[in-house]
Amino acid sequence: MSAFTVRGKFQSRDGWQEFETSIEADNEDVAEERTYTNFGSYHGVKRTQLEIEEVEAQ
Repeated sequence: MSAFTVRGKFQSRDGWQEFETSIEADNEDVAEERTYTNFGSYHGVKRTQLEIEEVEAQ
């Protein structure tokens, strides 16, 4: 597994908030999917409220 940095923004009550998170995954697609999963479970953000702008290997 490799480490990836995922950057983007999500919609909150106050408008769009930027985020940057590190994810352990096999490839960029899995890192993006885990980001959607984590934001949904921890923050209650739906996929339509999350925009991933960049997935970068560390």
